Amino acid sequence: MIEEGGVIVQETRLWDTSRGITRSMRSKEEAHDYRYFPDPDLLPLVLEPAWIEAIRITLPELPDDKKQRFIRDYRLSPYDAGVLVAEQARADFFEAVARGRDPKLAANWVTGDFFGALNKAGKDIQDSPVDAGALGGLIDLISDNTISGRIAKEVFEEMFATGRPAAEIVEAKGLRQVTDTGAIDAAIAAVMAKNADKVAEYRSGKDKLFGFFVGQVMKQTGGKANPALVNEILRARLA
Repeated sequence: MIEEGGVIVQETRLWDTSRGITRSMRSKEEAHDYRYFPDPDLLPLVLEPAWIEAIRITLPELPDDKKQRFIRDYRLSPYDAGVLVAEQARADFFEAVARGRDPKLAANWVTGDFFGALNKAGKDIQDSPVDAGALGGLIDLISDNTISGRIAKEVFEEMFATGRPAAEIVEAKGLRQVTDTGAIDAAIAAVMAKNADKVAEYRSGKDKLFGFFVGQVMKQTGGKANPALVNEILRARLA
């Protein structure tokens, strides 16, 4: 590659359809091999260095530079950064969502649920019923443990369908995450009492049953229990 110190080889290349690559067909040693010749009707074009520099400093941030900044400043993967800088509107939307928030979580929501909903609805970012502020508001509710990531997906679907803000939907539907350790402990106790045989199996060494208990507790709480607290309290109760 040129960036790695390579040189440009003057040659004619052809497309290999079976391998999906180009390969050399014949070399061209000098410019006259290409039948280049000056156009007698065109005057020489002289560009002043100062004019070129004036244009350069007014250029916006270019995609490759933006991608490197997203990787460096937001700690995004090259793939996610590439997806987000593919269009200016995408990059601007992401930066608005990520401002003051976990950039990786913001990127996951923008490139995942948000882009997926736009694609399914055949809409552009400019036509989206969920703007950057609204999506950021949803992410805030996840970050402060008001709702879980699973419930957030349900909330987002309604946001996209109705244009209503996340906080309003959460309150109207009573979707706040249960963080009351007493309520979670009661749900765990009920699940353990109902599945005494599996409790015995777990304690005898069948550790894989832990996922079963987590699922049952989440079902018992309507999916509203804080997953981290469920795991912590459940492990203590099953020990």
